Amino acid sequence: MSDTLKIASWNINSVRFRMPIVERFLTEEAPDILCLQETKVMDADFPHAPLRALGYEHIVINGQRMHHGVAILSKVPLEADDRLDWQANGEARHVGVKLENGIRLENVYVPAGGDIPDREKNPKFGQKLDFLERMTRWSEGLDIPTILVGDFNIAPLECDVWSHRQLLDVVSHTPIEVETLGRLQAAHDWVDLGRKFIPAPERCYTWWSYRAKDWTASDRGRRLDHMWASPGVARAATGHKVHEPCRSWLKPSDHVPIVTEFAF
Repeated sequence: MSDTLKIASWNINSVRFRMPIVERFLTEEAPDILCLQETKVMDADFPHAPLRALGYEHIVINGQRMHHGVAILSKVPLEADDRLDWQANGEARHVGVKLENGIRLENVYVPAGGDIPDREKNPKFGQKLDFLERMTRWSEGLDIPTILVGDFNIAPLECDVWSHRQLLDVVSHTPIEVETLGRLQAAHDWVDLGRKFIPAPERCYTWWSYRAKDWTASDRGRRLDHMWASPGVARAATGHKVHEPCRSWLKPSDHVPIVTEFAF
């Protein structure tokens, strides 16, 4: 492995349907590793061939038919992969690997949580909070340098959404979600690399709804996608970028890729 490493994360919202923009992103940005969420494909049907043709020979997947699914595509060797069930029901929402330099890379797709921010009225919301609690217990026990990436489905800061006031009661920005994510972050002293390089209150969104006729004009975005690192690993980060133009590509995902570069 070289002394530098570029890691990308992207909720692709169906990898087979959006393979053309995956190939374009990999060709133009050439990350060493791309972590995908919401791949929506069973392992047997995962599109290995076009990815390997671009140099991503190391592919670790955890798939599920039509729902969820995560994958790690890499130009560099991967080992010691695992799949943790933080949802406690077998859903394919996590895959992790160890890099050659000994650092763990964990890729997660946190549940969206439904529409009603009430555990009693909406079991999906309770499942989301419980998912994060299991991640918190896991974080407390971490004893190796780790990078945690993925779609967390929470925009924690007031400046992580287009309107803090209007979204306070909207799932992804409610106080209980923000507080729960904060405890997860504190459990391992995780460093939020997005806000390390794009400090609050600077605008930084990674998701825009398909409902907007012109997402650029309304710009009702949220920062749902994150890349965190153990403190020691965070010190090796040299830059972070949100690839916003990808939202305007043909047949786009509603999320855009985020990329962090490291110099170890």
